Amino acid sequence: MAGNSKRRGAVRKGSKRTAGSGGRIRQGLEGRGPTPKAEDREYHPAHKRKVAEQTRAATGRAGSSSGGPAPRRPARRSTTHEMVAGRNSVLEALRAGVPVTTVYIAARIEQDDRTREILKLAADTHRPLLEVGRLELDRMTDGAVHQGVAIQVPPYAYAEPDDLLDAAAAAGQPALVVALDGVTDPRNLGAVLRSAGAFGAHGVLLPERRAAGVTASAWKVSAGAAARVPVARATNLARTLAEYRKAGVFVVGLDGHGDTTVGELPFAGDPLVLVVGSEGKGLSRLVREQCDAIAAIPIASAVESLNAGVAAGIALYEVARHRA
Repeated sequence: MAGNSKRRGAVRKGSKRTAGSGGRIRQGLEGRGPTPKAEDREYHPAHKRKVAEQTRAATGRAGSSSGGPAPRRPARRSTTHEMVAGRNSVLEALRAGVPVTTVYIAARIEQDDRTREILKLAADTHRPLLEVGRLELDRMTDGAVHQGVAIQVPPYAYAEPDDLLDAAAAAGQPALVVALDGVTDPRNLGAVLRSAGAFGAHGVLLPERRAAGVTASAWKVSAGAAARVPVARATNLARTLAEYRKAGVFVVGLDGHGDTTVGELPFAGDPLVLVVGSEGKGLSRLVREQCDAIAAIPIASAVESLNAGVAAGIALYEVARHRA
């Protein structure tokens, strides 16, 4: 009968009442709100990057009177290796026996005679060969035009200034050296190296400070000439030129207001150093004082100027023509 509590099973014996949760379960189900952005989470790398960018921006505003954007921090470069990119540069480096540590080839690269020779030279010399994606190769070469090929090489080993004269003596030829005064663009240095290799120069002389060095950019522009033409560094360029003069080497500077022209270049058949200054400032005073002559390259307009790579190439051609 309905409502008869005495029937069997009508009342559950031994049951206990459970205390309530006090709303804890309901609050837990409600959640903690929307998930914070990655840059707002202190433990996340995005937050650390955001803080670093804000710090750099604040530092730039504090040190800038114009209130413009903070200067861009230069990319860190490795001090243990350099990346050389481009098929010609890589091939010339392998031909010259540069101590390559790793050869990188892009996946599914379109092969030509250069890439086939690169692969053969890498195999013959037992160089590590790795196939990587193009995006990874872009990152490794810092966005350079690599043509699907790059190599990792140790830092460039500079020669001593006397080594350049010794190389000329060993070849039984009058010395021909190109010295760069205040040239800071590595692409100009690469162009000078390429011209020096083409016209038989025995080396390139650089000052240690305020000058471009043999970096990956210089390697690229030199088209591999950096592997064949030695580069020496001088602690003091003017003093080194004075020592060259004592050794019987003539010094000719290139300047737009020279006493003569490169077409009538003096001392072309003698041991010679051609000094090329920067495009803006030209030759420094101390270096100019060490020059036995100043030669100019005639150009059509007084307004125009030639960069160091072009000027060195023209002067080296004239020296080679005189010596021939």
